[in-house]
Amino acid sequence: MNDEQLLRYSRQIMLPQVDVAGQQRLMESRVLIVGMGGLGSPVAMYLAAAGVGQLVLADFDTVDLTNLQRQILHGSHDIGRPKVESARDTLQVLNPEVSVTTVNERLEGEALAAQIRAVDLVVDATDNFATRFMLNDACVAARKPLVSGAAIRMEGQVTVFHNERDDSPCYRCLYKDEGELAQTCSENGVLAPVVGIIGTVQATEALKVLLGIGDTLGGRLLLLDALSMEWRSLKLRKDTACPACGAH
Repeated sequence: MNDEQLLRYSRQIMLPQVDVAGQQRLMESRVLIVGMGGLGSPVAMYLAAAGVGQLVLADFDTVDLTNLQRQILHGSHDIGRPKVESARDTLQVLNPEVSVTTVNERLEGEALAAQIRAVDLVVDATDNFATRFMLNDACVAARKPLVSGAAIRMEGQVTVFHNERDDSPCYRCLYKDEGELAQTCSENGVLAPVVGIIGTVQATEALKVLLGIGDTLGGRLLLLDALSMEWRSLKLRKDTACPACGAH
């Protein structure tokens, strides 16, 4: 680590839980972030600013005017551009040292599996349950930790699925039937800062997992009611009959 890097990350290195060794670990880490929208924006920006060495950004959408209310990676000049390209440009200005790889397509099947095998951690910043189930199953198969977040209206939730551990619940332990859960921000609306709050918690949990510090949200679901600004925490348990991670 050179002098400029020591200065850039000095406030983080000062933390005894991080120190120089932890910062070096972050700089050697590779993270896949799926979704460059309201959740993916703060996740990507904070992971880049914190010095995570390699970020893989996956999204197949383009920037729309309606995105700008909450998707802070993008600006008015980016309308019509692929979100991953807009996100890459923003992150490279924020921290030129971070390597950013873009995947401007819908990741699925072997392409998704290959990307997940190549990273240390996956962040689910998507807005639909079909993709969330697909990401979960691929992370379970590859035994990679998954940081999951969701936000809608004035509510949000975030958790960590430690798929590298045999006793950890997965996303399918929490949600069984994707057909009943197809709600998106475009259909129900969302208050702009709510996705920022949830995305920031996701970034914090991702850094904790990468550093191996603290108590993560593994086995817990953190729920936010922004209207009353109250948090609740629910315990999650592994479902032995789960079709993804159970003993089937």
